[in-house]
Amino acid sequence: MYAYIKGIVQSYGSNYVVLENNGIGYYLSFVHPEKMALNKEVTIFTYQHVREDEISLFGFYSMEEKELFLSLISVKGVGPKTALGILAVTSVADLISAIEQENITMLKRLPSIGSKAASQIILDLKGKLVAQDNDKLRLNQSLEDALAALKTLGYKQREISGIVEALQENNDSTVDEYVKRGLQLLLKKKGG
Repeated sequence: MYAYIKGIVQSYGSNYVVLENNGIGYYLSFVHPEKMALNKEVTIFTYQHVREDEISLFGFYSMEEKELFLSLISVKGVGPKTALGILAVTSVADLISAIEQENITMLKRLPSIGSKAASQIILDLKGKLVAQDNDKLRLNQSLEDALAALKTLGYKQREISGIVEALQENNDSTVDEYVKRGLQLLLKKKGG
């Protein structure tokens, strides 16, 4: 439901951050508190998880991290808390590399991951994460916000990945300018 939340950091701990936006404090499960500073405005990409007894928000510092999280929870036996625990102890690049190289030993060292889960992660995700790894170019915050907005509008990650390089040519654009240009490029690629 929420693509991202932009707000002021009110508090944070080892596995959460409270972000205030328009007088509402959002409690987000979050694994990188070292990137937080109190009373600073940040944009955190989010995933809302709904169960019959709980609604949780998970936060990510980058779109790349969120995409990897979504890939991990698509694997049978890997839930949101396990996926967040994995992202807390390894980098996106290292995890993708381990999956692509079928490094079960490395995957088994991750929290709550045994042989069966490691094999399932490789089976389900090998070959599907390489495009994410190629997108590791550091994006400015306005561009990241614009890419999140395009995803919210229903465009697929691979479509968005195909226009990032063209959007980076104007590195000082606002979020609105990036979105407008992104829509033009996406429509052009579809032949519209």
